[in-house]
Order: sequence, then structure tokens, then C-alpha cells
Amino acid sequence: MKRALPYILLALGAAIMGYPFLWMLGTAFKTFPESLATPSSPFPKTLQWGNFAEAFRAAPFGRYFLNSLITSTLSGAAVAVTSLLAGYAFARIAFRGRTILFGLLLATMMVPFEVTFIPNFATITWLGWYNTYAALIVPWCANVFGIFLVRQAFLAIPPDLYDAATIDGCGHLRFLRHAGAPLVRPALAAVFLFSFLGSYNALLWPLIVTGDTSMRVVQVGLAAFLLDAGVRLNLLMCASSIVIVPGILLYLATQRHFGESNLGAGLKG
Repeated sequence: MKRALPYILLALGAAIMGYPFLWMLGTAFKTFPESLATPSSPFPKTLQWGNFAEAFRAAPFGRYFLNSLITSTLSGAAVAVTSLLAGYAFARIAFRGRTILFGLLLATMMVPFEVTFIPNFATITWLGWYNTYAALIVPWCANVFGIFLVRQAFLAIPPDLYDAATIDGCGHLRFLRHAGAPLVRPALAAVFLFSFLGSYNALLWPLIVTGDTSMRVVQVGLAAFLLDAGVRLNLLMCASSIVIVPGILLYLATQRHFGESNLGAGLKG
């Protein structure tokens, strides 16, 4: 019984966490009156496959998806690159004031987003980037948490690897390209995933810096189902079920990197 108890608790936790997703998928296939019925069952009486087509007609979700995928992918890639370069510099390059500068960098994590919102918006407007992809991407091309995560990954790499590479004539960039980046690949995968999801799930910033429908993202598009007469709950759950798919697929594609050792590649042979 003691051996089975952890599995029972894990199964119970999984059921509790999975129920909202089951309810969301079930509601997506319900009629509008059935979606508002109380008590609400997660299972529809009849599958309404037309809800998905109707949800896509309510707003141009094809364009929204394209905008979200472009901005999230480019933001995630930019954060991975800047985190790789900055994390390596803080971990392996000795320069004056490194510790103080890194401490100040970490201190910015305590600054709320609302504090930087107005200065960022003013800067975007001054540069003429309002209602452009640049407004959705450039302000989020660096992430302090990503720099911290990659720096810690580099600190876990034995210094002997870099010393051996230096003897062979490797400079910082060459070592970073051929050895450093592969060794911290799990951290980079995590940084890209977090940055992608953060950009993909953003609502307030894209809502403020875009005005045309052609530049809206999926999270803003979900507001199309919030009407004066009430929420079109079944269509909202329909769209929400589709919106979460890219994040799930990306997690499944990158999860194998999280369990990899960042030292394995450098210590083989």
C-alpha cells in the first residue's frame, strides 16, 4: 500500500489538473444553451463539429495565428541568442564589475511590467513602430531569467573544457559555437520554450501596440467572443482549444532536452 500511495496521489493530481482541459474540450462541442447549463457536464450530448468553423468565421484566426507564430518564434529565438551570449560572458569572461553588473541585472527582475509599460510604449511610438511586428518582437528580445539560466548552465561546465579548447586555438565565439552551445542545449531549449509561451500568451502589450486587425494576435482574437449580450462560451472554448495546440506541440518537441545532462556531450570518449 505504501508503494502504491505515491501513484494514487499522482493520478489524483493528474485528474484534478486535467479536468479543466476536459471541460474545455467538451464545451467546445456543445450547443450554446448547453454550454450555459448548470450543473455543467464536461461531456456534450451531441458533438457540434460546426462550432470550429463558426469560431473561425467570428474572427480572422488564420491571420491571428500567423502573427502569433511569427512574433513568438522570433522572440524566442532572439531571447535564446541573447541569453547564450550574455550567459557565457557572465560565466566565462572575466571583466571589471562583472559581479555588480550581474547583480543589477538580476535586480531588474523585481521591476513590475507595469512600470516599464509606458516608457516602452513611448519608445515604440517615437520609433514609428506602432502597429508593426517590431513593436511585438523587439522589446522582448532579451530576458534576464534566460541569461541567469544559461549562465548557471555554463558554470556547471568544467573549466578544463574551455582550457583545452583554448590550447587548440579556439576563441570565445568558436568555443561557444562548437562546444558551448551544444553543452547548454537543455537550458537553451527551456529559455526558448518559456519565451515562446510568454510571447504567445501575451494580451495587454499586443492589444496596446497594434490597432489593425491584420496585426492582432490570437489572445486578442479570443476577445471576439465577449459580446454585450454575454460570452459565446462554446465558441470561446472552441477557439481556446485550438490556441493551446502550438504550445503543447512545442513542449512535446523540446521536453526531451530537459532531461539531458549538459555535461554528457563534453565528457564522452
